[in-house]
Amino acid sequence: MGQSEGVQGRHGVQGAAGVKGPGSRRFFYARALLRALPALLVLTGLFYDRFTPREFTAVPFFTAAPLVAAPLLSLTGTVVAGVASLAGIVVVHLRYGDAGHVDAITEIATVATVAVLAVVINRLVHRSSARLATAREIAEAAQRAVLPEPQERIGGLEIAARYEAAQAGASIGGDLYAVQDSPHGIRLIVADVRGKGLGAVSAVAVLIGAFREAAEQESTLEAVAQRLERALTRETTRREATRRSRIEAIEAIETYEAIEMYEGFATAVLAEFPHGAGLARIVNRGHPSPLLLYADGTLRMLDAPTPALPLGMGELGAWPDRAEEAEFPTGATLLFYTDGLSEARDAHGVFYEPAERLSGRTFPGPRAVLTTLAEEVRAHTGGGATDDMALLAVRRP
Repeated sequence: MGQSEGVQGRHGVQGAAGVKGPGSRRFFYARALLRALPALLVLTGLFYDRFTPREFTAVPFFTAAPLVAAPLLSLTGTVVAGVASLAGIVVVHLRYGDAGHVDAITEIATVATVAVLAVVINRLVHRSSARLATAREIAEAAQRAVLPEPQERIGGLEIAARYEAAQAGASIGGDLYAVQDSPHGIRLIVADVRGKGLGAVSAVAVLIGAFREAAEQESTLEAVAQRLERALTRETTRREATRRSRIEAIEAIETYEAIEMYEGFATAVLAEFPHGAGLARIVNRGHPSPLLLYADGTLRMLDAPTPALPLGMGELGAWPDRAEEAEFPTGATLLFYTDGLSEARDAHGVFYEPAERLSGRTFPGPRAVLTTLAEEVRAHTGGGATDDMALLAVRRP
């Protein structure tokens, strides 16, 4: 099989435990500082009043404290911040003995009003967060329904899979994986459907269903790929007909923003592990190249010698699929992933390079590989990944 040379990592041999980088530590410290900010504002107001002339007012600090607490803290924390601010402004005026003065009453009333508004804001923010969390849970439940976790051991191979949803929004992604034991060997697919939302989930369900049927019935991996091509083409045709009907229904409206666009293709990599043989057959349809991690830490990228179009793009050009073979020795782990891993960026736009990061490292099992990747990507992006990530690792023990 067309493969790149063995890569030796600059990181040296490391354990499987993910190391939390400076990005995650900065995020932790920043979050702790924000939570402590209301108390710091109240204390700053008291010190400001103590060390400045009487003509200078500390009201801005006391009003800011509950407003800052509203989106950051719980209802109890917001109430405590409001009470502390109100107590602080009262203490200030009691110190000067003018608590009954009209200006003092105005300032106290201002802080009390802001504290009440902060409680209202807190309730609105947390209600919106609860709705978003509910939508997220529904999305993840739908994802799990069409993307069940594979067994940890299939046909003598150790299997681990992991799906990491993007942090932004609650849209369901189109990443998928499936593993199937068949008379022809253990077969798997990792794919990335173009698009988001229910359209992507529909295509994911179609691909997984077609794969499970084809993996059992087709004698070659190339035939499995062709079955998936036809299934996705049918799904695209059906959705295009539905989309045209929706366009006709709203053609009186001068916008198509309500239409969920579906590009109708998916990058995919299929693999087959014949029973009792130390090799892997791979068909790659425009997907990121799998990584072969040897037991000694050496890494090889299993690049396809000839680029191929993704599934569902057969009308642009067709040629026979060709399964490439690679040795799969004892102790080796084969890693499949979607572009949510290889295109994860940090704050400076630098991509996470899985081949570079994993080279020269050893892991006790496939699950340890995926755990390390998930932790490192989270640290690399600062917890702000913008694309879903599907990971599947297969180890020959």
